Amino acid sequence: MPEVQEAPVSSQDTGAKAGRFFVRFTRAQRTMHAFLFSTFLGLAATGLPLRFSQSIWARRLASEVGGFGAILFFHKLCAIVLTGAFAIHVKDIFTRGIMNREKGIFWGATSMVANWKDVKDLFAHFRWFLGLGPKPKFERYAYWEKFDYWAVFWGMMVIGFSGYAMWFAPFFAHFLPGWALNAALVIHSEEGLLAILFIFSIHFVNTHLRPGSFPMDMVIFTGVESEQEFKHKRPLEFARMLDEGRLEARVGERPENWQLNFSRVIGFTAIAIGLILLVLTLTAYFG
Repeated sequence: MPEVQEAPVSSQDTGAKAGRFFVRFTRAQRTMHAFLFSTFLGLAATGLPLRFSQSIWARRLASEVGGFGAILFFHKLCAIVLTGAFAIHVKDIFTRGIMNREKGIFWGATSMVANWKDVKDLFAHFRWFLGLGPKPKFERYAYWEKFDYWAVFWGMMVIGFSGYAMWFAPFFAHFLPGWALNAALVIHSEEGLLAILFIFSIHFVNTHLRPGSFPMDMVIFTGVESEQEFKHKRPLEFARMLDEGRLEARVGERPENWQLNFSRVIGFTAIAIGLILLVLTLTAYFG
């Protein structure tokens, strides 16, 4: 397999230098991510005031939008949209992996399913953090990206089910004991809070604020990345595509300036909202 030389690169280099660009995410994948992060922000912005309804900022927000009833309405609306997007994604995975038997969905270098290499990469990364070994080389998806991906499934099962159980309590009361509905309230509240803290701290840092991506990784918005960035972040995938003769098929178009500027506005707005909500959460939780 051809050896790939790594060089430091920042996501800000995307579009700043001449060269080829490669497609990482399709338009459908980027659209799905847009629904995911926008509805999650909506759920966080409406769920936190309900969770910390005694806080001054929560009461002020409620008074501006028409009360906590209005906040609950928008919370449920975001939940419906997110559930629909999740169902579409699951159907797509089922169709591609089960019906069409597409390779790489459930196993292999292009799969989001964790494998033994991810375990080795995790420990190798910790050794690299401590200066005890070289930095591991990653394939199409790194171990933390797979963790983020499956966290959505966990959230939909735990947070989603508990939320719908409270929403349609008379229906679920036909086959669930009363204590289970009380537990659903606690689970929904605490797991939702955990998800918010994780996304607004760990995920933001891993994806956008870490060296090599700071201040923002543009690929989820533009869908393409520069060749230099591709080689640096995922050298094993680049080498595999080159060895298989499929690299040229991934060549995409250079993003236009308006695309980059629009992506920055959307991305920075989402990050700003997330960090504000994180501060408000910590203030309310420890206050």
